[in-house]
Amino acid sequence: MRTPTAERAGDPILTGSEKETVNDLFVWIVAASVLACSYVNGVTGSVSIVAPVVSTRALAPRPAVWVATAATVVSPFLFGLAVARAFSAGVLAVDQVTPLIVLAAAFAATAWGLLTWHFGIPSSSSHALLGGLVGAGWANLGVGGIQWGSLTGILASLFITPALGLIAGLVATRVIYWLARGTTPRISRAFQRAQILTAIALALSYGANDGQKTIGLFALGLGLATPAAAAIPLWIIALPMAAGAAGTLTGGWRVVRRLGGGFYKIRPIHGLGAQVAAACVTFAAARLGGPASSTQVLSTAILGAGAADRISKVRWTAATDIMWTWFLTIPATAALGALSLWVVRSLLHALRVG
Repeated sequence: MRTPTAERAGDPILTGSEKETVNDLFVWIVAASVLACSYVNGVTGSVSIVAPVVSTRALAPRPAVWVATAATVVSPFLFGLAVARAFSAGVLAVDQVTPLIVLAAAFAATAWGLLTWHFGIPSSSSHALLGGLVGAGWANLGVGGIQWGSLTGILASLFITPALGLIAGLVATRVIYWLARGTTPRISRAFQRAQILTAIALALSYGANDGQKTIGLFALGLGLATPAAAAIPLWIIALPMAAGAAGTLTGGWRVVRRLGGGFYKIRPIHGLGAQVAAACVTFAAARLGGPASSTQVLSTAILGAGAADRISKVRWTAATDIMWTWFLTIPATAALGALSLWVVRSLLHALRVG
């Protein structure tokens, strides 16, 4: 199997006799690296979307994870691939991307995801993938290989949506308080039931946005990325989503505990408000083709829901630690992506010479 990417005459890495090293084995290594990245994305990212519904005991952990997994997997087939298309064709010039760049980017994002998962910190897989792709692309193609116009739009979406999540979480929770005025404490049970529905909506929004980025990376790695969403084959969509689903099912409960109780004790009204807010913001971004980090949006929505009671209710120090991780993710994974590309390229040269 020879991918279109490997056969491009303008491939800046694999030229001349080096093209012979891009064989079936290397293509499968690239594909496996992206699927591993999608798996870690499921552990660190998609599992966090069940944190509010589990923390308030609206659902037990196991059924919550199964519901989230099912909704996430079917979402791209229901709501299209606008985000996957933007991510695959919006960061680097598609005709210059090589499998080696994709391999380095996937390794950087996977390594960062595992590191933050080990410490129980909800990091942004979106930022990690973007940083790895930019770092590897810059190291190989130079500044001219990066599509700065579309990259600026992606960055703006990633950094604006968490702020919108905070505001939406506060507003949604205040509205729920107003609607529930004069009711008895038994209303909490109704909030828990409603949380089940909003958890499904939140999982669907994750699959419509955050979960699609590895689809774009997978298409890039196999040379099948194209601006036309209809041109992405079904199996290119299904394999990364299946890998992400496996990650969700195996779980990342350190992250769930951090989001569920690290900021404050979440009650059903806060969980409902945060889920409604996060789902709305993430769905809106997906419809506009703007990537968003579901972990970030949900985290800030939880903060906003708590602040709806009072500002001092939220443990802002815990939130600050997470935000520092978010800001460090892109430069850290960019450096990892550049380093990974240099290491793998050196190995390929050594094998060719030997």
